[in-house]
Amino acid sequence: MAELDADLDHIIPASVLPPFWAKLVVGFVSLVCFARSYDGDFVFDDSEAIVNNKDLQAETPLGDLWHHDFWGSRLSSNSSHKSYRPLTVLTFRMNYYLSGGFHPVGFHVVNILLHGGISVLLVDVFSVLFGGLQYTSKGRRVHLAPRASLLAALLFAVHPVHTECVAGVVGRADLLCALFFLLSFLGYCNAFRESNKEGTHSSTFWVLLSILLGAVAMLCKEQGVTVLGLNAVFDILVIGKFNALEIVQKALRKDRSLESIRMLRNGRLLFRMALLTSGGAGMLYVRWKIMGTGPPAFTEVDNPASFADSVMVRAINYNYYYALNAWLLLCPWWLCFDWSMGCIPLIKSVSDWRVIALAALWLCLIGLICQALCSEDSHKRRILTLGLGFLVIPFLPASNLFFRVGFVVAERVLYLPSVGFCTLLTFGVGALGKHVKKKVHYNVGKNLADKGNQTAAIRYYREAVRLNPKYVHAMNNLGNILKERNELQEAEELLSLAVRIQPDFAAAWMNLGIVQNSLKRFDAAEQSYRTAIKHRRKYPDCYYNLGRLYADLNRHVEALSAWRNATVLKPEHSLAWNNMIILLDNTGNLAQAEAAGREALQLIPNDHSLMFSLANVLGKAQKYKESEALFLKAIKANPNAASYHGNLAVLYHRWGHLDLAKKHYEISLQLDPAASGTRENYGLLRRKLEQRQKKDV
Repeated sequence: MAELDADLDHIIPASVLPPFWAKLVVGFVSLVCFARSYDGDFVFDDSEAIVNNKDLQAETPLGDLWHHDFWGSRLSSNSSHKSYRPLTVLTFRMNYYLSGGFHPVGFHVVNILLHGGISVLLVDVFSVLFGGLQYTSKGRRVHLAPRASLLAALLFAVHPVHTECVAGVVGRADLLCALFFLLSFLGYCNAFRESNKEGTHSSTFWVLLSILLGAVAMLCKEQGVTVLGLNAVFDILVIGKFNALEIVQKALRKDRSLESIRMLRNGRLLFRMALLTSGGAGMLYVRWKIMGTGPPAFTEVDNPASFADSVMVRAINYNYYYALNAWLLLCPWWLCFDWSMGCIPLIKSVSDWRVIALAALWLCLIGLICQALCSEDSHKRRILTLGLGFLVIPFLPASNLFFRVGFVVAERVLYLPSVGFCTLLTFGVGALGKHVKKKVHYNVGKNLADKGNQTAAIRYYREAVRLNPKYVHAMNNLGNILKERNELQEAEELLSLAVRIQPDFAAAWMNLGIVQNSLKRFDAAEQSYRTAIKHRRKYPDCYYNLGRLYADLNRHVEALSAWRNATVLKPEHSLAWNNMIILLDNTGNLAQAEAAGREALQLIPNDHSLMFSLANVLGKAQKYKESEALFLKAIKANPNAASYHGNLAVLYHRWGHLDLAKKHYEISLQLDPAASGTRENYGLLRRKLEQRQKKDV
């Protein structure tokens, strides 16, 4: 999300934005934060899970790990804790072997390194959450959101709530689970990279690999299976672009073309959901069979609320526990390795003041959920949906909703949910930064300009510049309005002043180039465009305008190159695609124009202007049937475009379908009576029809 990234430019310096340096910084910070835990001893649960666990010792056959719980007891025993984490125990056993015994330093170092690796991996995960999954025609991702990804990864790397997972050796279960959980999510994302490269919407290999990695995560800790639920949410709401607001609006209008129905008809999506459901069901079935005698038995001391007689008391206390977990993420002021033994007294009445925490939690959650599902901004919907998904879905096994758990609050179960928290916090910081940087007059001017009231907007922008003579964003916006009003000299002066004050202001350089182009100062315009690109290398709109300049100067090869750069950086750049197709068409390169048009429509299938341009090319190539289909599709999308009807009429005229040509000439002239070319062609057709009638007589 480029806008969110721009809102964070005052927090994250540009020098650390390249992926390698971002990951290096995140890894270094995460290791420094938790390095002091390397010389800790075995404490609390470490004693039972490691020191007293015979599964770590060489005398115990490796096969026993698959029949024992996390603590070394047989799963078939009624006293078993039922925590089945054989891969985590296997790493403990390797630690024991390599350390030559129970020497805690080696165990702690592995935990610290795992946390560092997970923090580095999250740079890529956050890049998907904030930037989305958009690819160029060559399969390269665009919109990496480097600032937002780096800030969120740093927040995760240093969050104090991770202390129990990293400093406590048994926390390795959560670390390993998180590692394979994130790899499973990234693997699922790769399924859609394949779809862009090969023209399909899914890659079975990557989906199956994601399920396999989810199973590995579950063998490290039980909550790993929830990654399949997160992948499903990601697929339906983000990839499938399920829009709850649109569906509600259509339902209220009793519109039969509901988005949900179209989604249910998406065979590839249903196939992926079937794979995820089958994989999850199979994993849970095997897990249940391994448990043997049923769920574990906990005591009232472990989880007092779950033993309360009243359903209301249980529900209130469970929700209070959720609020406490949320507070630990937001303000980890007091942390504790064991919250049992009455640390949190039960709430037995709604008069208890602590119910305020429940209300606050659900007000926040409901607000976020409404924004995530109903916002008209697709970028905002994606970020909030995935942020909430990472926050809530991995926490579900610890929620007491499906089965009783053996603790009240446990900071270790917040390791994965903190990914969602860091996502939401970073989004909030960006939104706050966006508002803090703006001034009142600038805001009013921008709102007036957006509503089309340019005269009033100019007045407010001038006042903003008067109050702050170095307010370059106000100068840029004012220059744009003056450019549109053809007041080019003042626009050039303002934009030149803006780039002198802030030499790396890429948008102002580009707008200055547009003004200079309009003033026929082509060399200066080219230099301004080049300077803009120097300061913002991934600037598709600037490449588009540079291409227009080259086209005006008949430098066709350079124009095509600039437009190609624009479409690589922004595959949905319709104007760049259109200009490329039209220039290739006008210069007689019909085959290249056709190839460009087909590539563009694969990326932007519903763009009627691209359909129109490609239809013109196909008509010249005498591919009349395909050209006709595209013209009709473009007209259906934009029925009042006179040129669409006019050019379709020309196609029918060439094709010999004279009656259809006459019909569309007439429609075109009704829409635009001043179209001289259409009127001339219509006159030629009428004479031809009259001659044919005379001949028939």
